[in-house]
Amino acid sequence: MSKRSCDTLGTRRLRILLPLVVLCLLVFASTFVVACGGEETTTTTLATGTTATTTVSSTETTGTTEPLPATIKVGAVIPLTGKYSGLGEQVKNGYELAVAEINAAGGVDVGGTKVPLELSILDDESDATKTVQQLETHSSNGVVAYLGGAGSDLHAAAAGIAEKNKIAYVGIAFALYTGVMDQGYKYVFSPFPKSQDMAETIFDLLDSFAPKPSKIVVFAEKTDWGAELTRLWTEQATTRGGYTVTAYEYAPGTTDFSALIVPAKDANAEVLLALPSGPDGLAMMKQIKELDWNASVYLLIRAPDPPTFGENLGKDSDGVFLLPGWNNGLPYAGVKEMAAAYKEKYGKPAAALTGPAYSCVQILVDAITRAASLDRDAIRDAIAATNLDTLVGNVQFKPDGTSSVGCPVNQWQGGKQALVFPADVALVPPIYPAVPWKDRQ
Repeated sequence: MSKRSCDTLGTRRLRILLPLVVLCLLVFASTFVVACGGEETTTTTLATGTTATTTVSSTETTGTTEPLPATIKVGAVIPLTGKYSGLGEQVKNGYELAVAEINAAGGVDVGGTKVPLELSILDDESDATKTVQQLETHSSNGVVAYLGGAGSDLHAAAAGIAEKNKIAYVGIAFALYTGVMDQGYKYVFSPFPKSQDMAETIFDLLDSFAPKPSKIVVFAEKTDWGAELTRLWTEQATTRGGYTVTAYEYAPGTTDFSALIVPAKDANAEVLLALPSGPDGLAMMKQIKELDWNASVYLLIRAPDPPTFGENLGKDSDGVFLLPGWNNGLPYAGVKEMAAAYKEKYGKPAAALTGPAYSCVQILVDAITRAASLDRDAIRDAIAATNLDTLVGNVQFKPDGTSSVGCPVNQWQGGKQALVFPADVALVPPIYPAVPWKDRQ
């Protein structure tokens, strides 16, 4: 072959190889940038109304090949309107305060990288059908976990959806066990007292009084929860002895309770146990006063929980016992600090459900950190393995998703909820017996 031919062939080879060399260099450079972790800046509007600008490595991972998002999406469905709205506001405020404080510290530690929480809250209007619809909306938007609202019937509807979608659900402000926590669900968790806990605590309270009351009347709401609590109260009375129980049923939304109150008064009943919604509870107590039934104990679950109960009834709320699941005077780590932050943010004391709601966020953040992942199943497994000191005390979940948290008893005294039982956490003694209506000033 001639020298010219060789030169021509070499030139052609060079022309072919040169682009390949350039391409290889570009691939190597891009790989090096990825390995070093390219950065992007994302501005995120949080559910608390604040805006956080977060620089997140676009290729940081949780130990898998999946990149971390700019925010961690969490979906809450809460009754902000309707019959449970007074409870829903407390839950919402507890969630938002916790999220704001987590994000102010940089977010949640996920495998060494902090990522802000993005809390999306939807209103179900105290309607279980809408609870289901709103949870499905959150699912389609890619949330990694659900936070629940308030009201046993709403949680009962939500539990099956969480299980179907395989998204961990952490909920408080419901005590119903049957049909929710006994279904073998793996994705439903509740760091909140259940009906069994409430029934035991109520009869511990009654046993502590001197003289001990004996005649109990139950105003039983015609719901699954009403039936469950009536059964448990009757069982406790029978087991302990010295009590008689008479139950009168009523439908939710009842406006005239005279058919229940008059026979209770005529029988000289000493204790009223009931679980009315907010509007039902207000109507019930107003009519008890109007018909001048003077019981020694008025214990209502659910209705007295919101501050509006005391605001509406004034001095006539005094003496009413309630089991809201928390009190801002409990001696648990972080309660004082949370109560102070709540007062500063909302201009009022931390209400009964704000502490348990705050604890739900604590539990979720702890689980994500331990999982070092945003995988839904990994988060679920980490929640199931929780052993955490929270605002409601130490939380460890049983196989059914419940937790042995405390069941404090509050009582309305002087327009405020006072912590009165059990004795080891009580801040003031209970009013017993209740002051007769004619003697209230």
